[in-house]
Amino acid sequence: MDSLKTLADSLENYLGTLSGYIWAGIPWGDSGAVIPVLITLLLGVGVYLMLGLSFIPWRKFTYGVGLLIHGAKTTAPGDVTPFQALMTTLSATVGTGNIVGVATAIALGGPGAIFWMWITALFGMATKYAEVLLAVRFREMGADNKHVGGPMYYIKNGLNKRWHWLAIAYAIFGAIAGLGIGNMVQANSVADAMESSFSIPAWISGLTLAALVGFVIIGGIKRIAAVAAKLVPFMAIAYVVCCLIVIGSHWQAIPHVFVLIIDSAFNGAAATGGFAGAAVWAAIRFGVARGIFSNEAGLGSGSIAHAAAKTNSPVKQGFIGVLGTVIDTLIICSMTAFVILLTGAWTSGENGHALSNLAFNSVLGDIGSDIITIGLVVFAFTTLLGWSYYGERCAEYLFGKKIILFYRLLWIIMIPLGAIGSLKIVWVFSDVMNGLMALPNLIALIMLSPIVFKITRDYFSKKEETA
Repeated sequence: MDSLKTLADSLENYLGTLSGYIWAGIPWGDSGAVIPVLITLLLGVGVYLMLGLSFIPWRKFTYGVGLLIHGAKTTAPGDVTPFQALMTTLSATVGTGNIVGVATAIALGGPGAIFWMWITALFGMATKYAEVLLAVRFREMGADNKHVGGPMYYIKNGLNKRWHWLAIAYAIFGAIAGLGIGNMVQANSVADAMESSFSIPAWISGLTLAALVGFVIIGGIKRIAAVAAKLVPFMAIAYVVCCLIVIGSHWQAIPHVFVLIIDSAFNGAAATGGFAGAAVWAAIRFGVARGIFSNEAGLGSGSIAHAAAKTNSPVKQGFIGVLGTVIDTLIICSMTAFVILLTGAWTSGENGHALSNLAFNSVLGDIGSDIITIGLVVFAFTTLLGWSYYGERCAEYLFGKKIILFYRLLWIIMIPLGAIGSLKIVWVFSDVMNGLMALPNLIALIMLSPIVFKITRDYFSKKEETA
């Protein structure tokens, strides 16, 4: 037993070091400086694509809103409506990170982290647009007569054969990462919240969650999309309303918080109350990481769901994909941030779930904890649904149709295991897999960017000619 514990500790330390290299940066020289390769690449690709698109994702943002509204009854080829595709991606990205992750970013990076989260999301709009456009442009009909797409398919169908190993790598990382960050971690978060708030044993939460998720995912993308289309708007609106109640009670301090966020982004945050202070680099690191994790722009996962949308235009679906980044990061994550900053909870020394609880409780009393718990449970449930589809499509790319039922059953079995287990290694391993997912996707986005630019230019040139 001691040898197994030693092996587990060694593996955890190794994965922690690897995760640090991927997300924090690679040490350089003896000065203690680090080179943040992946974060720089994620943000840099977003800036490059935005410039190459002449800021169209910003300039034409309202165009995407109109497409979403008018695309509800489309008869174009696909398996789900554009709205359902968007809700499926939001079901995977709007998760516990919108509550706990934002709190952690502020606790470690200070208020300035929110500014860098916004910057990451604004340029991530171009990354998301490119991912979705390419997913629709290079999608295929799968073995089950459903449309399939995503990074592995636009790598396979858009790049030369010598780059096809990137598609295989992406599918491997995605299938494994889903079982960790999209499954066991979410189940564990639900079980922990239900036990601490309502004294419900973890095994009961795990089995209940497995049954509910199983009922949905056995029906495939159409049932997942139908459930997401009903649940995601409800949970997002309910959470934002609760946030607005807290924000409204401190409305006089809103200008001060804006100044605090911007000043801390460039000057760091001094220690105050129980807050230990944070340098500018900490604000950048945790703000960029939170922005990436919240909307997954650069990871390519959301494009897998958009590839199933009923559409005859990659550009149109691309604009709908952009809306997910805005809703997830610029709206929902910002709501959480303002609740924490306006209430002053960020100076308490608390972190994560406890920090969010403290902020809501300061205005809503004990009901604030219930809101956080219910929000975590619903957010985690929808993340389980969305990521099940992503992982399944990655597995299908590797092994074909025969793997689909096995992967769905494995997904259901892993939920109660995650609920009752200790997941330190799973957390770190998932971080590593997510980082490795981004690398082949970002390489593909850079290499396929001329296609993104050309399709977009041609689309708007024809649109202007017929206007």
